[in-house]
Amino acid sequence: MFKGQSYDEKNFFLVAGPCVIESEELLLEVATKVSAICKDLGIPYIFKSSYRKANRTSASSFTGLGDDMGLGLLKKTGQAFSLPTTTDIHAHDEAAHAAEYADVLQIPAFLCRQTDLLVAAGETGKVINVKKGQFLSGPSMKFAVEKIRNTGNNKVILTERGTTFGYQDLVVDYRNIPWMKEHGVPVVMDCTHSLQQPNQTSGVTGGNPAMIGTIAKAALAAGADGLFIETHPNPAVALSDGANMLQLDQLESLLRQLVKLRKAL
Repeated sequence: MFKGQSYDEKNFFLVAGPCVIESEELLLEVATKVSAICKDLGIPYIFKSSYRKANRTSASSFTGLGDDMGLGLLKKTGQAFSLPTTTDIHAHDEAAHAAEYADVLQIPAFLCRQTDLLVAAGETGKVINVKKGQFLSGPSMKFAVEKIRNTGNNKVILTERGTTFGYQDLVVDYRNIPWMKEHGVPVVMDCTHSLQQPNQTSGVTGGNPAMIGTIAKAALAAGADGLFIETHPNPAVALSDGANMLQLDQLESLLRQLVKLRKAL
């Protein structure tokens, strides 16, 4: 997956980028900054941005620039920086099309039990990253893994992204990291979506980005193989999930701390 990148094999890997593809300029700005940091620190890097956001709170929320344009910009960014890329898919008929542009297909947490979606994703032969549902335990994710493996595709990643806690908050149960590693797959901690504060009456999901570093450090201590961090130059004007994204100029200092922690572990 990380062919062509120079990195420390003992390091965690990073999945990072803006939540949604807003413009080519945004993708290039983030990829330029993050790829340079990761190269310097020896961190394997997957560039992430969603070409379509289907699971929005409000019908008026931004959903994307259009499928072909978004996917084309994603592929162009990956090629420009020699990076693997990932994006969400939301339905079985999106899988084959998205696989023509992305190296890793991501299954959103709300859809992690959708059999036809998991099977279609697995049949592409791509790496499949399944986010654990906010309503599921780590051990129960074995069934998602089995559905993909039954297609003959063993390239599966699982991502912890918090568990529903009441109506407007999430909590991270770090037991899920070693539990999901028992399924024989790499496990990633989503350090930004696990800090969402969903179901706000404003129709815009809230967040607590000040805790991103805490979530990331605890995840590495619990044995996470990778970290997922959405980042944006100015989260206040982001078109999706601005409330829980990390400001881009804060990423380098955090990653330097995390590399030191990983080496200590």
